[in-house]
Amino acid sequence: MGKFDGKVAVVTGGTSGIGLATAQQFAKEGAHVFITGRRQSELDAAVKLIGKNATGVQGDISKLADLDKLYETVKQEKGHLDILVANAGLGSLLPLGEITEEHYYKTFDVNVKGTIFTVQKALPLFPNKTGSIILTGSTAGAAGMPAFSIYGASKAAIRQLIRSWILDLKGTGIRVNVLSPGTVHTPAYDDLFGAELNNFLEQAKNEIPLGRVGKAGEIANAVMFLASNESSYINGIELFVDGGVAQI
Repeated sequence: MGKFDGKVAVVTGGTSGIGLATAQQFAKEGAHVFITGRRQSELDAAVKLIGKNATGVQGDISKLADLDKLYETVKQEKGHLDILVANAGLGSLLPLGEITEEHYYKTFDVNVKGTIFTVQKALPLFPNKTGSIILTGSTAGAAGMPAFSIYGASKAAIRQLIRSWILDLKGTGIRVNVLSPGTVHTPAYDDLFGAELNNFLEQAKNEIPLGRVGKAGEIANAVMFLASNESSYINGIELFVDGGVAQI
């Protein structure tokens, strides 16, 4: 018996890194998981890796029509939704003085607008107004980092959104929480830091109280907790999974 037998989960940005590890954990624990990704080839590969309990829906969460397609697929195939992990996001490095309008819109369209409508459009699929919604935040939303102000601001917005959302959803039984990872070496880091990746990871390791960077599976384990009945009285929090770095 799996912890999520018979449950239906959606994980946006589920083709690599934390999203893929989370989707794999849900499937392992008995849930049917729908994942999204912008590139069909990567989506197909992720679905194959997860196995029979996975469905891939190609799309970009910043495009509302793609979100409509996602939830129509969930409705047609399963009829309801129990767990939503709004994980899709992006970021790039630009310091103050070099920030462009394109950089701002690209980041906020995905990380903020995309997350808002990922959640809002999912609500009708939650049966009897119960379920768990988890947003992927970041320690960057609570601490400064050079050249990362726009990304950090977008993740701070994610945290602020749920302070109001838990009031909007009061009495429904739907819980909303933010899970904020620290430094976790995923493929996104390779793209973000390029040749400077090893230097960044070494510096990060030295700043983390546990003395190491995290693993995608460790973040997925925390998602499993927030998605399960074991966290049934936890609502509106930001859970840092970062080796302690946000606490110092």
